[in-house]
Formats: sequence, structure tokens, C-alpha cells
Amino acid sequence: MCALCNGLVRWTLRRDRRGTFAFAPLDGATARRIFRRHPETGAIDSLVLVLSPEATDEHLLLRSDAVLAVARRLGSVWRVLAATAGVFPRRFRDAIYDAVARRRYRVFGKYDSCPVPPAEFRSRFLD
Repeated sequence: MCALCNGLVRWTLRRDRRGTFAFAPLDGATARRIFRRHPETGAIDSLVLVLSPEATDEHLLLRSDAVLAVARRLGSVWRVLAATAGVFPRRFRDAIYDAVARRRYRVFGKYDSCPVPPAEFRSRFLD
């Protein structure tokens, strides 16, 4: 329902020409299954990137680590920007991530319900 999150998902979909990423709500069945496999994460209210899903080496990246990993996988200039931002310590990057997250509804707004994704991308959304 977050307009910033929705905008970033749409932005990623347009740039992810290889179809690398699929998306699931944090309160959906897919996320519940993943979090059951990773109880160490506790309650999560941020971006989560699942690497090697359902494999023995499955692991999660959270917050700024997830943002940088998405940018690296998109390639091109985004890979360079991720490398540049990656030189900053995680604590610093996550502080910025958290500051934006705290203000996201106030600055970007929020929807009454989740927008329906465009037809060409619907298969990339999980429950």
C-alpha cells in the first residue's frame, strides 16, 4: 500500500529485462513460508531479497543490503551506483534506509489498497 514501495517495484520491473525478480507482500503466504525457514530474522518490515530461494544455501538480504543487491543484478549504471554506495558501512546505509522508511507515507503517500500490477508483470507477483 506504500506509494514509494509500489513505485520502486514498478521501477524495478521496467529495468529487470531478464525477469530476475519476483515480488511478494510481507504479509502473504510466500513470505510466511520464507520466514518460517528463517526464524532468526524476527519480525521484518522492510525490503527482503531472497537469494537461492528454497535451496540449501537460501539466505536473506535486508534493508540497504537488499537494495544494493537488486541494483547490482539490474546491471549497467545501477551496478556502478551499488558499488559506490557499498563502500559505506551497513550501519550508515541502514540508518538512511530507516529514515526514508519512517517518512515514506508522509512524503510519498499511501494507497487504500494495493494497486493491481500491469498484466504483463502479473506472473512476477507471488501470494
